[in-house]
Amino acid sequence: MPLIKHPKRRGEWVELLFMARAAAHGLNVSKPWGDSLPYDFALEHNGIFVRVQVKSTTCADPRGYVCSTYRLVRHGRKVRPRKYKRSEVDFFAFYIVPEDVWYIIPAGEVVHSCSHILLNPRRPNNKYFPFLEAWHLLTGRRSPA
Repeated sequence: MPLIKHPKRRGEWVELLFMARAAAHGLNVSKPWGDSLPYDFALEHNGIFVRVQVKSTTCADPRGYVCSTYRLVRHGRKVRPRKYKRSEVDFFAFYIVPEDVWYIIPAGEVVHSCSHILLNPRRPNNKYFPFLEAWHLLTGRRSPA
């Protein structure tokens, strides 16, 4: 996996990866114009739309990978972190760059957490392990086909 250090460039690259993977799972991918919405993509499957916020990390911790669950919002000249609201996004798609894996996590599992969550694809007892490569959730199915 390439390691793109500039955060904006890495985010753009990860969004491309997300679009390709979502399309490979039979999802119709729409990208809103601009970057002022709290979500990155609207996905459609069988007439149902969901809003997805894509995040990525390379930040390793001895217990896993640290992923931020907030967004930066501009207030005048200041930029401040702000938690997502459940009404703003339906799912988070977290990409762990060094592991080349995705977590598809319903927003309700994340928005009430602190500003970061810990993901570890090598530890089945990790709280978020059931969401590892859980692309089926974006189609409305509760379990993989």
